[in-house]
Parts: sequence; C-alpha cells; structure tokens
Amino acid sequence: MLFLNPFLLWFLAAAAVPIAIHLINRRRHKTIQWAAMQFLLKATREARGKKKLRHLLILACRALGVAALALAAARPIASGLIGWGGGSIDTVVLLLDRSASMEIKPGDGLESRRQIVIAKVRDAMADLGSARLVLIDSATNKPQEIPSPEILTELSATAATDTAADFPTLLTRAADFLSETRGRSEVWLASDLQASNWRPDDDRWAAARASLASLPQKPALRVLSLTGPTAANSSVRLLGSRRSGDELLIDLEVVRSGDARGTTAIPLTTHLNGTRTTENLTMPGQSLRFQKRVALPAGSETGHGWLSIPADGNSRDNAAFFAYGPARPVKSLIVSPAGETADYLALAAAPPGFGNFSSQRVDPGQAAPAITADLAAILWAAPLPTGSTAEAVQRFLNSGGHVLFLAPGNPSEITFNDHKWSDPTAAPAGKFFILKDWNHSDGPLRDGVEGTPVSANRLKAIRRQIPLGDATPLARWEDAEPFITRRIFDHGTAWFLGSVPDYTWSNLGDADVLLPAVQRILAAGTDRFDASYLSTVNSEAARVLPGETRSRLDDHGTPDPANAEFEAGVFRLGERLLALNRPPLEDSPEILTRESLDLVLDGTNYTLLDQAGQADDPSLSRDVWRAFLIAVLFFFISEALLCLPKKTHPEVLPHKATA
Repeated sequence: MLFLNPFLLWFLAAAAVPIAIHLINRRRHKTIQWAAMQFLLKATREARGKKKLRHLLILACRALGVAALALAAARPIASGLIGWGGGSIDTVVLLLDRSASMEIKPGDGLESRRQIVIAKVRDAMADLGSARLVLIDSATNKPQEIPSPEILTELSATAATDTAADFPTLLTRAADFLSETRGRSEVWLASDLQASNWRPDDDRWAAARASLASLPQKPALRVLSLTGPTAANSSVRLLGSRRSGDELLIDLEVVRSGDARGTTAIPLTTHLNGTRTTENLTMPGQSLRFQKRVALPAGSETGHGWLSIPADGNSRDNAAFFAYGPARPVKSLIVSPAGETADYLALAAAPPGFGNFSSQRVDPGQAAPAITADLAAILWAAPLPTGSTAEAVQRFLNSGGHVLFLAPGNPSEITFNDHKWSDPTAAPAGKFFILKDWNHSDGPLRDGVEGTPVSANRLKAIRRQIPLGDATPLARWEDAEPFITRRIFDHGTAWFLGSVPDYTWSNLGDADVLLPAVQRILAAGTDRFDASYLSTVNSEAARVLPGETRSRLDDHGTPDPANAEFEAGVFRLGERLLALNRPPLEDSPEILTRESLDLVLDGTNYTLLDQAGQADDPSLSRDVWRAFLIAVLFFFISEALLCLPKKTHPEVLPHKATA
C-alpha cells in the first residue's frame, strides 16, 4: 500500500487523544473510602465487568475512527504492483517487452497483452500522482522519459514489433539509469515470461543483480506476469530457403497453439513479385513441417515475397518473408585418390539429373589451389590436411564453408585442429558394426522436413575408424562409439564420418546414408550464399550501413516508419535485398518457471503480480481512501450506539391482598 499524501499520516497521533482524555478523567476524582458505600460496591461488583468492557469498546471506536480519518486523508492506494511504503515513489522505470509473442490476445479479451499492460500501467501511474516515468523498451534498450502516462498508448516506443526481448540487458540498463537518479524508485518488468526472452542460463544475470545491489537506494522490483489462457492462434515460420534453378525451395512450419486436435484446413497464401496464389494446408495435428516449391518467373534474377495465413490470436506470427538472388551452381570438391570411394562421393554430390550440381576430384597433394570461395562443400576422403593445405581448409571453414572428413582407411597420426582418427578396427567374424542411434532433429541424418526418417539403420560396416577430438557426436554405433561428429569453426562446420563408401569397409555406398548426408551438407554450405538475402529482425545483418537507406518493398500489414528496423518484411538496404523475419525463438512456447524466476532475480526481493494480462482485471492499482471513510462512519456510529443510556423498566409494585 502506498500513500499519495504521506505527510498527513502524522495525524495518526490524534488517535491517542481519546485515550489521553480517558486517562486524565480517571485522575480528576479522588477516591475516599466510605463505610456506607462498601455495601453498594459489593452489590454492583458483578455488573462492573460488563460496564468496563463497554467503556473500552467506546474508547476503541473513538481512537480507530480518528485513525481511519487520518488514513483516508493520506490517500492510500492498494495494489499488487505497488508495494507497501510510507513514502511516495519518485521514479518508476518500466521495462516493456515489445517482442512478437506479446501480441497474443488473452482468451477473455480483444486487445493484445502489450496493449493491456500499457493501459494498466498508465492508470497506475495516474494514481501515483507526480511520479516520474521512464520507459526502457525491449527493441531499443534505451531509456526514454515519458512526460505524461496518458500518451503511453500513442508512442512508437510502445508499439508492436517483430523483435525478441533481452531481459538481462534491460535490467542492466535500468540499473545504469538509476545510478544517476535520486529518491525512491521502482522497476516494473512487463513480460509474458517467455523463457527465450529471459534467458535464465545467461551469465549476465549475475552482473545485472550486482548492478542493482550497488545502488545507494535499492529499487523495488515488480514483475507483471502476462501469462494465462490465450486466444486460438496459428503461426507460420520460415525454416530456410534456397534457390535451385528456376525454383525456390522453402522449408516451412505451421503450428497451432493450445490443445488443438483433429484435422483442419488452413489457407496458405503465397505472394511472389506482386502475384498471389492460395492453397489449403491440411493440418493433421498441432504442427506441420513441409517443403514448398515456388516456381520462379523465367529469367528472374532476384525477387521477393511472403507466405501468410489468416489473422488470428497473434497478428505478428501470420507471415514469413523471403527473398532470392541469381541461381548459383552447387559446386563441391572431392579430395581423394581415384577409386571406388571417389566415385561414390561424386554420385552423392552431383546425382544424375541434378543439372545445377557439379563436383571435381583432386588428389590430396593438389587440394590447396582447388579450394575456392565458390565451393559449397569439400568431401575429404584422405589423411587429414597438413601445412599450406591445412591453412587453406581452415580459411574455407572460417568463411562459412563445410568440410566432410571421411575415414582415411589407414592408420594416421596426423591431427587437424586437435582432431585425428583412431586406427582402423574390424568387426568380429560374422558380425557387423551397426548404428544404434542418431540425432533425428539435427545434423546430416536428421529427419526430413515432412518428418521422414533417414534409413540409417540399414548401414552395416565390417571396418571402421573412430573420430577423436573435441566434437559433438550426432550418430553412434551399437557400442556407443561415435560414427558422425561435428565441430563448428567460426562461420563454417567440419564433419567427421567414421567409414568410407567402399564395400571392403561398409555398404555406405548404397546411398541410404551417404546421399542424404552429403546433400544436406551441400545445402548447408550453399546457404551461406543465400544468407545475404535472409536474416532476422534487429540482427547485425539488418543494420543500415553508412551510405545506405532503408526502403520497404512488401505491402504486408501497416508498417510504422518509426519502427521500420524492428518489423519483419522485405527491405532494400542500399543495393542489398533482404527479407527479415522474427527471431525463431519467438515461436518457442516455453514459459519461465517460478523457480527460474526466483533464481535470476535472487536477492532482489521482487514481487510477482501474476495474471496481470487478463482482460477482466480492470486495474493494477485501486484508490481505497473511500473504504477508510466508510470505516470512520462505522466506528463513530458504533461509538454513538454504545453511548446510548440503558433502557430502564418502571418498578412494578405488588398488589395488596384484600380480605
């Protein structure tokens, strides 16, 4: 509870006046022992207890009535947001989550969570009177003083965006601002508690808490938890896109929220260079992943578009944007001696009918000059590189290229970035090395976009070599030894595969494993060429460089010029064409648990106002001085009733009996 006129609380001392008068009156009369009165005192002793209790109740009503009058004059405000305190709040710092997930509408309202909390903060600030309001929003992370709470809903700095939030940074910014601010302050954190925006495992939380603890006057923290039931919502997300000749291959995911069950049809509209086509997607459950092929106009070098579904519970997740450039040949380099292994690798890298794919084979000693920047990937089936060749491979990896290292087939002590191969081992007579498990959601053996698994269980090997080094295993043999490992270098990736497509080693050449693995590594290597056309909102790639101007090319939605850099869409930045989408983690439904919230805000003594996003909750604070006035009337009326004299009954004389 907070008092808008705290200086009037001094009048609470007036509640002692009735008590003082009572004590003074008791001392005005001197008690004299009189023998004749002893008989009267004895007769009334049993009634004295009730009379004393009545006098105490009258005294209590008088004192409480005066106290309630003083409290009403001090203008108390009761709220789950505003904490207990005898002094007024000088500064409120509002940390506002403007991420895409905040645009979801509660199940009992028509406005988004962002709009609801802004309106409630506005009303709460009006109750605080002259308190200073400073806004730090999640898109800009910059403090902005708000001259009047009434304009909160009209500011560009409180409008919807397609960004993500970073609460460790927001809290640090608040601490930096308050370090130069005097007086009593509070920090209000308005969020839907999406775990990806709070980043509970981030090491920066310790620094944020330390910054708050170092302030001369530690501010109170109030967390406005905007969770609870939401309106029905479907979202579309772009998983990736790449050009293949005259087609654009777009990997999509459509997700329905809540406990959606059964099969439903969702219209999907494709907008491409000003044209529009619509088809119905059949959703068998809550999510659907698929690859959409978009035919490009003949002779189209560059272009853009987006895919959209009908508006629903969240208007910020109903569209996914894409852009493309000229068709690029998919080139790969095979470093291997001539033979069966090189032949199978060439077939996997450039299958018949893939006219845009090509491969070149070189001996290990000739590899360095053949490693060029336009390669999608290198397939290395030879001893690990050394010398200048190793330096060329390292540069290729650092620039974003992908290299698949296959077992060399012979013992070797050569290392590359602390990675090497074990000696070859053979399976026991009559048995095979068989894959036990592999990552179905990541790596070259992951399931297809539609969920179709790779038939890696068909792989059988009679010989193998184990990749050794600090790398992430993505597939293992039955004895838990790694079959495929991954090591990320700067922008690129190195893969290590413990077999070769040679039938004296395994049936890897059957294409059940080799073909999908090589094609996915090539696709990942090619993505770096298409990455210049695709990025996320508020990323480094989306920054306007010196000399560039930003112009929007799509006509989706109603863009706000002041928030152009925080909105998804297709933009031209100088000579660059770039499609920007919301960050992928904004589609993550995971909510921060209370235990995690306690951990990240440990030592701050924060207050959690849960369910503040419900539309049927009218306000964050309530002016309760009227309740104290009612209490004044109650106590004074009670005192008057207790002071009324007791009703007496006339004495009934007995009738005299007559003869």
